[in-house]
Amino acid sequence: MSRRRFIGNTAMATAGFTILPSNVVSGLGHKAPSDKLNIVGVGVGGRGAGVLRPMQSENIIGLADVDWRYSKPVFDSYPNAKKYWDYRKMFDEMGRDIDAVVVATSDHTHAIVAADAMTMGKHVYVEKPLTHTVYESRLLTKMADKYQVATQMGNQGSSDEGVNLCREWIANGEIGEVTRVDSFTDRPIWPQGLNIPEPQTAPDTIDWDLFIGPAPMRPYNEIYTPWNFRGWWDFGTGALGDMACHVLHPVFMGLELGYPTRVQGSSTLLLTDCAPVAQKVKLVYPARTPSQNMKVRLPEVTVNWYDGGIRPEMPDGWPAGRDMNDAGGGVIFYGTKDILVAGCYGRNPWLLSGRVPDAPKFVRRVPTNHYMDWVRACKETPANRVQTASAFHEAGPFNEMVVMGVLAVRLQALNKELEWNGEDMRFTNIGSDETLRTVIEDGFKIEDGHPTFAKTWTDHMNAQQFASDLINRPYRSGWRLPAMP
Repeated sequence: MSRRRFIGNTAMATAGFTILPSNVVSGLGHKAPSDKLNIVGVGVGGRGAGVLRPMQSENIIGLADVDWRYSKPVFDSYPNAKKYWDYRKMFDEMGRDIDAVVVATSDHTHAIVAADAMTMGKHVYVEKPLTHTVYESRLLTKMADKYQVATQMGNQGSSDEGVNLCREWIANGEIGEVTRVDSFTDRPIWPQGLNIPEPQTAPDTIDWDLFIGPAPMRPYNEIYTPWNFRGWWDFGTGALGDMACHVLHPVFMGLELGYPTRVQGSSTLLLTDCAPVAQKVKLVYPARTPSQNMKVRLPEVTVNWYDGGIRPEMPDGWPAGRDMNDAGGGVIFYGTKDILVAGCYGRNPWLLSGRVPDAPKFVRRVPTNHYMDWVRACKETPANRVQTASAFHEAGPFNEMVVMGVLAVRLQALNKELEWNGEDMRFTNIGSDETLRTVIEDGFKIEDGHPTFAKTWTDHMNAQQFASDLINRPYRSGWRLPAMP
């Protein structure tokens, strides 16, 4: 908007036009709290339906999904919303009327949909994980700052009391200095560790080319989607991407983490295309300068992650019979004075000593919910906006932590701890002559009662190039992200 146009609109408002039309205010937040947002959803058959449901007080004006069979119940729930296969066509045709966009596609298209929306000045809510790669996370972080739109990642526990208490107890020094964190999830609960399936004919109810989007083209098979996409590297990020955004949020925020310096991953059989059944990841973070709310030092800390049914060991003094799994996972902060335990989403934090802290409250409480707090932020001006609990200036760097775990697992064949330069987004100790290879198929069979192992491997690949492509994935022809601001 030009300065002349802004002044003209301000004069109109002074003359009595108190609510500006959507095509004028879209992306700028100039809306009265009582005025309704015009929201569109991209990827609405699964989590998208759950995100839109709490926002029904607003105007849901458009829905886009590549699978119309899966999305039919949602389409039927919003009969006045326009329906599309391709979100780009929806943006082209409805752009002037759209205020905000909900993105709940498979992981590999989160970034491109959100980036296209922000380029148009639209507010965005993006399901977790925020993006598929480190580069995409950095891009959305910088784009949110450039376009000054309201943002939120869909890790809804970040708006709940458990995460707030974890942050405040740590900041008040209730458990002392933290040098180790163990975390885990009970996921995956979808198939992983699978060989590439046989091709099938895609039904008429799905646009397979649009689902593939920026990923390399492959034949359709019903195992890939819906929902099971999480287990396939081209489309998802495995149990890490699904649940670490919930489990590790109090860790990232409570310990004021930034970029790790060293990472290491291991897993059950690592396949080229499908995430492994179980994983372990170690991320090491350097000492940090505490914020003004932090009353304790922040030394180097190691964050350990487990999934696929593997859990960390119980700390000494753990109550006999108490399940470590709370709502899908858990996290254990090892402090020099006490041990803090919380469930997935930061739920039900408690101290192993049994003491109940009374720490100063400095974290903003969300009076509504994670979804409507984003709606509230969309209606505020950039200058006066109160940021959401998982706005991209924090969710972007946090998501880098999550997808860094994926990198560590996929590069485990290098058999060493990897050193990471966060500012430059590159590993510094992968030599130009190093190679690795991965297993295409496990080749396991039982013939006449005897097991045989005949793995099919990829050719040896240059490790630097392989890592670079994982950090900043090349897009298929016809799909392109905006330039990094």
